[in-house]
Amino acid sequence: MGDMTNSDFYSKNQRNESSHGGEFGCTMEELRSLMELRGTEAVVKIKETYGDTEAICRRLKTSPVEGLPGTTPDLEKRKQIFGQNFIPPKKPKTFLQLVWEALQDVTLIILEIAAIISLGLSFYHPPGESNEGCATAQGGAEDEGEAEAGWIEGAAILLSVICVVLVTAFNDWSKEKQFRGLQSRIEQEQKFTVVRAGQVVQIPVAEIVVGDIAQVKYGDLLPADGLFIQGNDLKIDESSLTGESDQVRKSVDKDPMLLSGTHVMEGSGRMVVTAVGVNSQTGIIFTLLGAGGEEEEKKDKKGKMQDGNVDASQSKAKQQDGAAAMEMQPLKSAEGGDADDKKKANMHKKEKSVLQGKLTKLAVQIGKAGLVMSAITVIILVLYFTVDTFVVNKKPWLPECTPVYVQYFVKFFIIGVTVLVVAVPEGLPLAVTISLAYSVKKMMKDNNLVRHLDACETMGNATAICSDKTGTLTTNRMTVVQAYVGDVHYKEIPDPSSINAKTMELLVNAIAINSAYTTKILPPEKEGALPRQVGNKTECGLLGFVLDLKQDYEPVRSQMPEEKLYKVYTFNSVRKSMSTVIKLPDESFRMYSKGASEIVLKKCCKILNGAGEPRVFRPRDRDEMVKKVIEPMACDGLRTICVAYRDFPSSPEPDWDNENDILNDLTCICVVGIEDPVRPEVPEAIRKCQRAGITVRMVTGDNINTARAIAIKCGIIHPGEDFLCLEGKEFNRRIRNEKGEIEQERIDKIWPKLRVLARSSPTDKHTLVKGIIDSTHTEQRQVVAVTGDGTNDGPALKKADVGFAMGIAGTDVAKEASDIILTDDNFSSIVKAVMWGRNVYDSISKFLQFQLTVNVVAVIVAFTGACITQDSPLKAVQMLWVNLIMDTFASLALATEPPTETLLLRKPYGRNKPLISRTMMKNILGHAVYQLTLIFTLLFVGEKMFQIDSGRNAPLHSPPSEHYTIIFNTFVMMQLFNEINARKIHGERNVFDGIFRNPIFCTIVLGTFAIQIVIVQFGGKPFSCSPLQLDQWMWCIFIGLGELVWGQVIATIPTSRLKFLKEAGRLTQKEEIPEEELNEDVEEIDHAERELRRGQILWFRGLNRIQTQIRVVKAFRSSLYEGLEKPESRTSIHNFMAHPEFRIEDSQPHIPLIDDTDLEEDAALKQNSSPPSSLNKNNSAIDSGINLTTDTSKSATSSSPGSPIHSLETSL
Repeated sequence: MGDMTNSDFYSKNQRNESSHGGEFGCTMEELRSLMELRGTEAVVKIKETYGDTEAICRRLKTSPVEGLPGTTPDLEKRKQIFGQNFIPPKKPKTFLQLVWEALQDVTLIILEIAAIISLGLSFYHPPGESNEGCATAQGGAEDEGEAEAGWIEGAAILLSVICVVLVTAFNDWSKEKQFRGLQSRIEQEQKFTVVRAGQVVQIPVAEIVVGDIAQVKYGDLLPADGLFIQGNDLKIDESSLTGESDQVRKSVDKDPMLLSGTHVMEGSGRMVVTAVGVNSQTGIIFTLLGAGGEEEEKKDKKGKMQDGNVDASQSKAKQQDGAAAMEMQPLKSAEGGDADDKKKANMHKKEKSVLQGKLTKLAVQIGKAGLVMSAITVIILVLYFTVDTFVVNKKPWLPECTPVYVQYFVKFFIIGVTVLVVAVPEGLPLAVTISLAYSVKKMMKDNNLVRHLDACETMGNATAICSDKTGTLTTNRMTVVQAYVGDVHYKEIPDPSSINAKTMELLVNAIAINSAYTTKILPPEKEGALPRQVGNKTECGLLGFVLDLKQDYEPVRSQMPEEKLYKVYTFNSVRKSMSTVIKLPDESFRMYSKGASEIVLKKCCKILNGAGEPRVFRPRDRDEMVKKVIEPMACDGLRTICVAYRDFPSSPEPDWDNENDILNDLTCICVVGIEDPVRPEVPEAIRKCQRAGITVRMVTGDNINTARAIAIKCGIIHPGEDFLCLEGKEFNRRIRNEKGEIEQERIDKIWPKLRVLARSSPTDKHTLVKGIIDSTHTEQRQVVAVTGDGTNDGPALKKADVGFAMGIAGTDVAKEASDIILTDDNFSSIVKAVMWGRNVYDSISKFLQFQLTVNVVAVIVAFTGACITQDSPLKAVQMLWVNLIMDTFASLALATEPPTETLLLRKPYGRNKPLISRTMMKNILGHAVYQLTLIFTLLFVGEKMFQIDSGRNAPLHSPPSEHYTIIFNTFVMMQLFNEINARKIHGERNVFDGIFRNPIFCTIVLGTFAIQIVIVQFGGKPFSCSPLQLDQWMWCIFIGLGELVWGQVIATIPTSRLKFLKEAGRLTQKEEIPEEELNEDVEEIDHAERELRRGQILWFRGLNRIQTQIRVVKAFRSSLYEGLEKPESRTSIHNFMAHPEFRIEDSQPHIPLIDDTDLEEDAALKQNSSPPSSLNKNNSAIDSGINLTTDTSKSATSSSPGSPIHSLETSL
């Protein structure tokens, strides 16, 4: 009957189906609605509608074993009917939009307005123009021709503004393009394993179609929705979709639903793909969030659903390209512009990048100073003019003279604005961006794929690296080199004939069956190369051992295919072993086990002797074996693996879920020592790290002797030094008090000397990283980098300042949590990252040193010139040109210096080292003195030296004088040569060192020089230049060359003598906000950042208004962000997709990953720290009121962490 109704339904379905134009037994809508069910509902629905999962496979025309045929027309048809596994990304900003954004810069707007007024006035000739009595106080009336040329200055200013805007927009555009490129590269790299035409192949995630049979294994991030067909022990972390942090166990008859975007935490299996791309669960959520990203724009305006929306943007980042882009989060800045990027980055890493903090602060300070200077300049000019004209010369204000006076005032105003433009370092954000973007691009070549821009620069400050052993320090090519079989310890691979046949058979079976069937050894790709190892490397080593014994594992596997395995206990970090149960022909069961020798041997009570017969294995035999076999192997740096088995009767059937009873009474077959050789380049890389002041620590799951042996080989520890090597258990014993709580001061006693942590669990790794970061033991806060590859490393990678994930061996989860992906899994790439990070920091210092010299000189010249001669010696257009070369070009030239090995010879700068050191301050002031002396000499006595007319006190539209042209030219020449000086910031003498390794620098310097010649010789009226003779040019260049000589003079003065020099741009202790407050202050820092980017609004609006607004927004947010900070308040609906907060529970629930005590303390700290911090800043009543509300909601959440009531209403 059941069949009958089923077929009935089937035919009905066929009828409806014909309209869908597909020949598949189910429509996209049906599958989509099926995937929305969970657990038992889903099972029932599958039974009623389809029969079973096999039936669904049949309808989708796919075979659970063979997979799809993989023919192109078939795949195309599936893509047409069911869609592609790809979610369309948001459109990038067009070039015009970027131009429009660049135009928002306030100083530019002011300049534009001034230029337009100046243009308008130059065309306005009032009838009283001939009136001699007007304001020609400075000399006779101009000729007609001059009056005609009055419009040129306004036009020239507009033109230079356009130039600046285009350059800025182009930079933004190329940056965006780079991000897109990086993102697509990461997407192409993400592959997934599917079965097609009976072959297991890896295809890019976007190629997956409905009906594919996908193999899922530990550590995968599922790329599409599907139904579980067969597998063992599959556990999935669905928190990214449901917010429940418990792992969900999947089985065909209870819960077969596998959803895209979730993480496989244990086990393996196969699924048939039922929904891809926009139709998968994550895709649906994504479409609900408005894939277009219109929400993104609204987000800034609304304080309302704030955290809902932040999540939206995250899940958006998640699906950028199907599951493909799940790797990238903040690289979204490709779309959201930087402000958005910052927000996401801040959710990822609570702290704002050190460099940006320092720069923002410095830029605000410089900007304020510039504003003051320019205001004073304008006031002095106006006062001087009015006093001179109306008081001293007693001229009456004639109505027909008004336009002339207004023109004067506009000219003064333009000079003021130009001073401001020169003073404000808008090149700073640009320099940082260029430098980081350039580094990221080059780091790709050094096998570092950077996911978060600021990680690159943080790496330069790193003081500690906690590295994995396997695969990072070692080659991850496991080979068995020693074995203990049948009471004999073989130091090399034994001769097959010397091993008893029974033992041999057991050994081959135990290894072949009790390992993932995806693990294989394939023939080498090239002649003479080593065989390729695919899958789990330890298992590859064991399979290699089988082949070395002249046996073959393939026949064993084909006899006992994966579907026939009775029960599998997969490997996880708690069991540290793997077991497989099979049913023998006589209905009895046999279980094969393998795992870390000290763990498996404890469970053995028999061992096979030379004749292949089991003999008793007592605890004292075991101790002897540990001494005689295992420790010597471990001291050679080998990993020891024990292989064992156990037989069970057919009745009564054992209780398979009672693991402790099952994994006991084993019979040991053999113990093997697996060698994983140290990578040849690692010892050198570690030596470099130690020389650069970075401590390398090894955190591994291996046993302590193996770990110590490898650490000595790598040079992490040197015999005879004072250091600690601990096991995880001992480490935990030492850092916890009687109640079992972790105490920071106990960690502080250990970590400075700790070099090796062996047999460590993921929790230990996280504890260690957190302990080092939170430590106040050293005067500088430690900056920690961590490498990881497994799913369980996620929390540690997230906690670290910089997380490195392995590109080859790493699981998707680890990559998701990391900042930088090492594409070759090699430790020496980390050293490259350190070098690039330090280089970024130095590049920005170089740029600052150059920029500030120009700023100081230009501002002082314009200011004093204006005060003494009523006219700035450097005209507005000239100032803009100088501003362009020193800001945009110099940032390009100095920010792209390639790193050198010498960067690794100094200690890390640390978090509170100022950006501008004493040496740099000495250089800035020293060069400023030289330049000012010369310019003022030229200004006041230049006409006598060169026998030319004086340019001082020229009337309004007078032709450009040679005198002022010489000043302008000399000024630019000095900047050009000083740019070469700026290449060194530590007071080195040879400034030309390595200059030809940087073609960009040479091109820019020469290009600037060429343009300068054109401007002076042919610039004429718009640039206020008159052509110069050759001898005058020679003098200008000669004075410029003097800069290099003067640089040597400055380098001779010892910095230590100049105690009066202040350093600038440091983050004071006060601003190193503890992490709890950071989450609340994040918004505020970001405001400063955003303002800076749009220009200098900060200096035009009273800070007060902004602060109050931020206060309000923050109060809104802090209550909403709470949900994201505390993993327990997961139930609240806004955290629907709070993806980055994944937590990993060990299978024993009593080991919480994040110490609960810590969480409570944090919550308490938060409550204590938040009101004072805000009240001090702005004592308005409204403010304190709001803060109190957020606080009550906070205490509500912390008191009942799991309460679902903590939703929007209570927060507000």
